[in-house]
Amino acid sequence: METNYNEDSIRSLEWDEHIRLRPGMYIGKLGDGSSPDDGIYVLIKEIIDNSIDEYIMGNGKTIEVSINDKMVTVRDYGRGIPLGKVVECVSRMNTGAKYEGKAFKKTVGLNGVGTKAVNALSSHFTIQSIREGKTKIVRFENGRLSEESGEELNNGRKGTKVSFVPDEEIFGKYRYIDDYIEKMLWNYVFLNKGLTIHFNGAKLHSENGLHDLLTRNIDTPMIYPIIHLQEDDLEFAFTHSATQYSEEYFSFVNGQHTTQGGTHQNAFRESLTKTIRDFYKRDFDSNDIKTSIIVALSIRVNEPVFESQTKTKLGSQYMDGNDKGVTIRNFVADVLKRRLDNYLHMNPETADALLKKILQSERERKDMASIKKLAKERMKKVSLHNKKLRDCRIHYSDNHERRLETTLFITEGDSASGSITKARDVNTQGVFSLKGKPLNCFGLTKKIVYENEEFNLLQAALNIEDGLEDLRYNNIVIATDADVDGMHIRLLLITFFLQFFPDLVRNGHLYILQTPLFRVRNKSKTIYCYSEQERRDAMEELKGKPEITRFKGLGEISPDEFGNFIGKSIRLDPVLLQKDHSLKEMLEFYMGKNTPDRQNFIIDNLRVDLDLIES
Repeated sequence: METNYNEDSIRSLEWDEHIRLRPGMYIGKLGDGSSPDDGIYVLIKEIIDNSIDEYIMGNGKTIEVSINDKMVTVRDYGRGIPLGKVVECVSRMNTGAKYEGKAFKKTVGLNGVGTKAVNALSSHFTIQSIREGKTKIVRFENGRLSEESGEELNNGRKGTKVSFVPDEEIFGKYRYIDDYIEKMLWNYVFLNKGLTIHFNGAKLHSENGLHDLLTRNIDTPMIYPIIHLQEDDLEFAFTHSATQYSEEYFSFVNGQHTTQGGTHQNAFRESLTKTIRDFYKRDFDSNDIKTSIIVALSIRVNEPVFESQTKTKLGSQYMDGNDKGVTIRNFVADVLKRRLDNYLHMNPETADALLKKILQSERERKDMASIKKLAKERMKKVSLHNKKLRDCRIHYSDNHERRLETTLFITEGDSASGSITKARDVNTQGVFSLKGKPLNCFGLTKKIVYENEEFNLLQAALNIEDGLEDLRYNNIVIATDADVDGMHIRLLLITFFLQFFPDLVRNGHLYILQTPLFRVRNKSKTIYCYSEQERRDAMEELKGKPEITRFKGLGEISPDEFGNFIGKSIRLDPVLLQKDHSLKEMLEFYMGKNTPDRQNFIIDNLRVDLDLIES
């Protein structure tokens, strides 16, 4: 059938229509708030970035952030937007002061899109600017102007106040996780020494920059005190962990957390290897230098080029943003060579500790060489991609938007694996099948990762042997039954990741899949319930005598039904590490010897669970 193609077929989208139609182009994936890179957090970041830019330019030392229900409010004390341009700055594409290089130099974003995206993707958006003794307030609904005040007298402190509610029509049912927001805000104060951020009444402040960042984030013993150096537009801090195996990076460009690294991080890794080789006059293997290293790295460049609007990977080659002048590679190499070499000469105890760590890594690598070889041969024999892993089609392709959606479900049992495999999105979701309960690896060395077939194949499926830079799945989801055996498998898998790949957990990649405990339905409606309270609410809603089914395991859920739980309505609980417990102490408590403290903990929590069931 031939369709009509004429002038009526051509239309131009309004600025907000385009953003609402293609939100992934502007904020990456949408999500429900369970992941730190979900869109609702990107919206907060886009507003705060503007306040940070004001601080960098010397305007306003305090930013206030609050969340009340789903309303986010950000108040800064910068210069305030010129009152005659408030509407344009939040609703006209490619409008902003950042195009003027003299006003905003090494800032986070230069394309004038961020605030417009927040406006377009919010059901309610209000902005107030205060400057020169006057104020103006503008309100939008779903990206459309609904109210614009005139300029009024106001003697309050100058600055900008933005309030918004992400639109549930776009984001669905979402929730904010304070841990994600606090981590983002702490990064802002670490990168902007002297800045104070108030978040829901709590004060965040740092005087020692990246040194404070590492101090707050490292929860394992350190081989030597943190080395913290800064010069011009480069700041870095690092140490080696006594118990961690992989590399871990907290890298930033103009204050933006580049979780996927980029040219600056590659330059640091390369320059660090060369500087240490030159200092000790030994041709160390680069892996021996970088094993167990934890690094915080921040660089500021003119007009940075990122991979996408979400700015997770730096692509720039030059410090000035143009294809001329000093390269980022040469700049980092020069600063690192001079400053680190000088530091090691002036701190011989640290230099000795670093040398011992490198030599230890060298011995362990050589001891592991034969084991790794055998492990790779064994992996070929079992045919990873046919027997253990049902892969997805996209992996980490050039499609950045879909890369963020890639998910690997780790499950146990043929029936559960089969149901998930049949129900999944084959483009973005993979399934890894366990063979019974995995080994309790607490206290074991990384040698076990290669000797144990399950761990070796899982490591290969995720491609995390050498760090997270080439992680094949953005979301790793443990999908087990909600019974005692399922809980035990969850705990054993979490122990595996915390023992050998803690940065994967710290960076928000590990989740627990929540599946319904009950199905409550009548002839007209079906409600899936994830708790006893939801079951009671569903029975009340459906009235009468609805049919109630208790799901005892994942294998009992048909593939058709499973599609409801791993699609857009998927419920994920992130595995979060609390700062007030060290990783070593936590693993010792839960997975170590059976102590009286743990026995009491289990008994107390068992009583709580029984009380809930009886109620």
